[in-house]
Amino acid sequence: MSAEAAAPMMRVLRLRVRGNGVLALALALGLGLIAFLTGGGVALAPNTWVEIALTLIGAALAAAVLLAGAPGPAWGGSTLLLFAAVAGLTAASIAWSVQPANSWLEANQTLSYLATFGGALALARLAPERWPALVGAVAGFATAISCYALLVKVLPATLDPIDPLGRLRAPLDYWNATGLLAALGLPACLWAGSRQGHRRALRAVCVPACTVLVTVVVLSYSRSALVGAIVGVLCFFALVPGRLRAALPLGLGLLGAAVPTLWALATHPLTHDRVPLGPRASAGHAFGIVLAGTLLATTLTGLAAARAVDRGSLSADARRWIARALVTLVALAPIGLVVAVAASPRGLTGEVSHVWRSLTNPQGGAPDRPGRLIVLSNSRPRYWSEGLAVGEHALLAGAGALGYGTARTRYTHDPLASKQAHSYLIETFADFGLLGLALNLALLVAWGLAAARTLGARERSAAARGAKAGSAPALEAGERSAASAPIPPARSAERAGMRTLLCIVVIFALQSAVDWTWFVPGVTLPALVCAGWLAGRGPLNAPIGRRSRRRSLLASPGASAALVALAAAALVCCWAIWQPLRAANADSAAISAFTSGQTNAAIADARAAAARDPLSTEPLWELAAIFAATGDPGAAHAELLHAVELQPENAQSWQQLGFYELKRRQPRAALSALGRAHSLDLSSASISNAIGQARAQLAH
Repeated sequence: MSAEAAAPMMRVLRLRVRGNGVLALALALGLGLIAFLTGGGVALAPNTWVEIALTLIGAALAAAVLLAGAPGPAWGGSTLLLFAAVAGLTAASIAWSVQPANSWLEANQTLSYLATFGGALALARLAPERWPALVGAVAGFATAISCYALLVKVLPATLDPIDPLGRLRAPLDYWNATGLLAALGLPACLWAGSRQGHRRALRAVCVPACTVLVTVVVLSYSRSALVGAIVGVLCFFALVPGRLRAALPLGLGLLGAAVPTLWALATHPLTHDRVPLGPRASAGHAFGIVLAGTLLATTLTGLAAARAVDRGSLSADARRWIARALVTLVALAPIGLVVAVAASPRGLTGEVSHVWRSLTNPQGGAPDRPGRLIVLSNSRPRYWSEGLAVGEHALLAGAGALGYGTARTRYTHDPLASKQAHSYLIETFADFGLLGLALNLALLVAWGLAAARTLGARERSAAARGAKAGSAPALEAGERSAASAPIPPARSAERAGMRTLLCIVVIFALQSAVDWTWFVPGVTLPALVCAGWLAGRGPLNAPIGRRSRRRSLLASPGASAALVALAAAALVCCWAIWQPLRAANADSAAISAFTSGQTNAAIADARAAAARDPLSTEPLWELAAIFAATGDPGAAHAELLHAVELQPENAQSWQQLGFYELKRRQPRAALSALGRAHSLDLSSASISNAIGQARAQLAH
């Protein structure tokens, strides 16, 4: 091809690369902002605004498909519909939930997750060529958040002076989520560091990026994140071509991560709990020096390695021998583990039995120290057994969205509070019963089929069948040639990117099976975007893309009606998402007004809160307290009875009523309410003490 003919193609390529960079930066910044705003996913105000923004963005991308999307098959449509059914079930469970106010909040979050998934599906349909931006965004976002998590350890007095824990948890406020986020970035960094078409500087910085990510996974002390990272990396090397090139940044990154990780683990003020700020700050500054030196060294090493890869190429025999050596090393690891276990004092079968007992003991646990990484005992079986008990109590439809935390107390005397079952599967069974399990299984199957279509599983199967039939005389020469035709480089590169996205989804799914990170938006949204892209991309050889000219709404009344319906639905959903926050703000205003002596304003604010969130009992409790303080016991009692009618399966409703009756010196009424509260919460010491006080009053 002549230089004149190649020039336009190079300009298009540069524009595409530049566009990918801009989109990757925008996605990374958006995901990072969400991670910092939502934290652990429990604060109502930031979560509400993020959920509204995600809903509007998802609706806007759906509108873009209607206006500018080219006609073609609705790839991922069945997956999106089943996801919508899951969101619908979440909202419908408010009707039978033991804690309908919490179910409303979970329905809002699930709705925003649906919008995120649908938005990614739409983006994959509109701009399938922008897939590198998504992989790059996950890599950059995870690395940036991990750098901040380490920076909190370096500068504790400035960034988090009151954090008493040694485990990394900023900015998500949950160590397992922080470790999981770092694990999600590893496949994306390996992809970026092993692509031949990438700039040398980009491939070089993937080495210090891997160093940061591995360090955060270890220093979060998250065993589930560590296992997820290992499985994800193994999946990457099993599925994505360019394994030898990817092994280089991974190996160098692991070597680099050993330095700050071992230094931190050997420094008591950095990795242990409840250390005074002074020693933590001093150790953090030293850790910063070690970390900066390590990152500088790994960056220079990465540059040297990238230059060496560019200048020289290994022969096919050399690559084959290196690959065999790496496979042998990986294969020897489990063999060595089995030999070591067999040589232990318990023997192979005894050690397996010991491991099983440690993993399934409901009374187990692990200390928040570095040694927990090699401890098998954990508290998960306790939560899981309680979740199974909750689900069995309401086998068909469960206790309602987020009902586990309220319903579990009727089955346990354990005073340790737990709002989630620490497993997506167990939580689904507890909250939605068999109906929820069946719906989620259907969603998983539909997504798996859509992802397999994108990854080319059906295409390879058809090619294999064609190649097998190629020996038959009936097969034409053209068909044999098509079956064995090489995959174009662009499609091969995209397939590697799609497999990288699959590895990211696998890591998140594996970790969510043993934790509650699904409720943390900062770590869930990247995985949802990757899953949505895989479902919506469709066959790599048949991209949908955009229309050459935007659709005319005047000539398409159906599209116009769909846009109007979409806009209306988005506005209604945003209004519903906003109401619990409005109610909480009014409730806070009522407390402030009552504290300052403005009784009428307090009553008005509390009634406004109850009207905005008619499922919540807190405004009713505020009204009862106000009426009781102002000498209107009848009105106070009526509000407490209303709360009991609203949430009869919630121990706190009966507890508030019982405490009020006890304060009024009505021991019989108090015992009746407190007895019901105790049957719903066997672990509450305050309820047991109140029952004792009521019996004492009755005796006198």
